Amino acid sequence: MIPKVQLSDYKYDLPEESIRKHAIKNRADSKLAVYKNGIVKHLNFSNIINQLPIDTTLFFNNTKVIPARLHFTKHTGAIIEIFLLNPVSPSHLVVEAMSVTKKSSWQCMVGNLKKWKKETLTTTLEYKNKPITISVDLIDRETKLVEFTWDGDISFAEVVEAMGEVPLPPYFHRKPAPEDKERYQTIYSSNKGAVAAPTAGLHFTNEILHQLRESGVKLEYLTLHVSAGTFQPVKEEDATKHPMHSEQVIVTKHNVESLINAKKIGVVGTTSMRTLESLYWFGVKLMQQDDEKFHISKLEPYQYELKDLPSRDDVFKTILHYMNDNTLEELRGDTEIFIMPGYPFQVCDSLITNFHQPGSTLLMLIAAFVGDDWKTIYKEALMNDYKFLSYGDSSLLIPN
Repeated sequence: MIPKVQLSDYKYDLPEESIRKHAIKNRADSKLAVYKNGIVKHLNFSNIINQLPIDTTLFFNNTKVIPARLHFTKHTGAIIEIFLLNPVSPSHLVVEAMSVTKKSSWQCMVGNLKKWKKETLTTTLEYKNKPITISVDLIDRETKLVEFTWDGDISFAEVVEAMGEVPLPPYFHRKPAPEDKERYQTIYSSNKGAVAAPTAGLHFTNEILHQLRESGVKLEYLTLHVSAGTFQPVKEEDATKHPMHSEQVIVTKHNVESLINAKKIGVVGTTSMRTLESLYWFGVKLMQQDDEKFHISKLEPYQYELKDLPSRDDVFKTILHYMNDNTLEELRGDTEIFIMPGYPFQVCDSLITNFHQPGSTLLMLIAAFVGDDWKTIYKEALMNDYKFLSYGDSSLLIPN
């Protein structure tokens, strides 16, 4: 059953001074609010090692932010900004689209679109001591389909790396600084394709990861390529009408085996949570022999009767059998899942996450996970001078 979710119930006052707009010097020096047994306590993020149950398997999103903001200059001097959203050709899979050479088409956001008529825009830059010419054509004005062509045998990932700009969140109201290239990226990022960072992971250092392993916490890495939809504000008072952008996910066979063996499942970030919860629903469809396509639509989870749902253990074993039968080492899919109050959580026991914007889908996910206590958590954070949003402080949420 689709819940009733009113946007106004998830608003709060966020002062501008509570938004941290530059990364702090040391990643682990951020604050950590720990919500457990209905109580909030305030620590430093380096204390995360002592706060997770030792039988936790912790899942991280290893997507890597690409410099998705590209600029071309017309002969008139007008600057056309192209923001990469989703690859279209020769593959709609991000991992494949980033590796192609010569030509690639993407759906984009285009700044100064009115000034871009039919002409090809071209720029020449130096990459690894060689000049490269990159051209771009507007193929479809309505869908903002853009085609890139370039010379040399370099991949599209290298093209973007050579000319792109770090796509900082719009609420920073500033241009990227040199340090953002490193700091707006987790230290374990590896799969290129996100246009926004999975910011819950920005607090982790190699030392903390090592200490977690030493304490008995198992670390797992999956991929969800964060889309620009993460910044899209909810405008409908009936929040269920908010359009959710599809995001691509990659889950390995090792991930699934770890899920089966896990006693407690923790996730770093809302993106990791959305991936694992989506994986569960894919498994439910497999069990019902309903659909072998890994695609979870926005409100799909709400159509099931809770009393009829299989255990997560049975679901993940079904997925593992499916992968073995089809000799798959990884699953690639996409999800539009909207986790909001009323959502029937099936997988995740704990969540590490930053503090999110008022009225956002991410805040609604938090409210779904901890209930009305989100108000207490956020009130305490504001009273204790926590910083919010992408470069802000962190929280560990363990509901009863």
